[in-house]
Amino acid sequence: MTSEPRSSSPNDGRPARSSVRRLVQEIADLVFASVCAGCGAAGTALCASCEAALAPRVVRPRSESVPLRAGLVFDGVAASVLRAVKEDGQTSLIRPLRAALAAAVDDLCAGAASPGRIDVVVPVPSTRAAFRRRGYRVPEILARGIGIPVLRTLSYVRRVQDQRGLGAHERRTNLAGGLVASRLGGGASALIVDDVITTGATCAEAARALRSAGFRVVGAVAVAATLRRG
Repeated sequence: MTSEPRSSSPNDGRPARSSVRRLVQEIADLVFASVCAGCGAAGTALCASCEAALAPRVVRPRSESVPLRAGLVFDGVAASVLRAVKEDGQTSLIRPLRAALAAAVDDLCAGAASPGRIDVVVPVPSTRAAFRRRGYRVPEILARGIGIPVLRTLSYVRRVQDQRGLGAHERRTNLAGGLVASRLGGGASALIVDDVITTGATCAEAARALRSAGFRVVGAVAVAATLRRG
């Protein structure tokens, strides 16, 4: 009999001070917001026009290793808002991004090769350096809003280079063999969650690690994806 993986508690393994820091930052975003993260207009963290620009527009990046879906193109307002979340600590902006992620999940599940039941969602892990810098894990916060049990099982087994500025081949080489799953899947179906899909290399490595541990990977979703030229 296969054992079902246990979903992780929202506070499992996370320092209490990180939760407090995030709460304080969200309150500051709401009370003291001075400019819109999307366009720079004064007086709000996100103006009505920019929030409307975040209406889902599903992207289906090509991948040979795992089905990929994103709710927005990583450009314009979407790119600015995600950068504000990741680099400026404006975690309150995750709320208006949730519809895009939900649209990506719905599109994946409605496809011809529908995955059926999804047992767990598995967020792509943040590197230690990124977590120290931010104090929170963006993919994990996004994953908790999907409504399916979250399993934080992936972790890096070696140091990887910052992916920014790397091409597709360099990203694959940088990540190859870099992730491992800490729990056995026992055939459970898993959906990978990330914030941005650039080349798909991170999702491909996450899928490899999960399959090696006995999970059935149904696909990977993100808020936004970069359109590949050519």
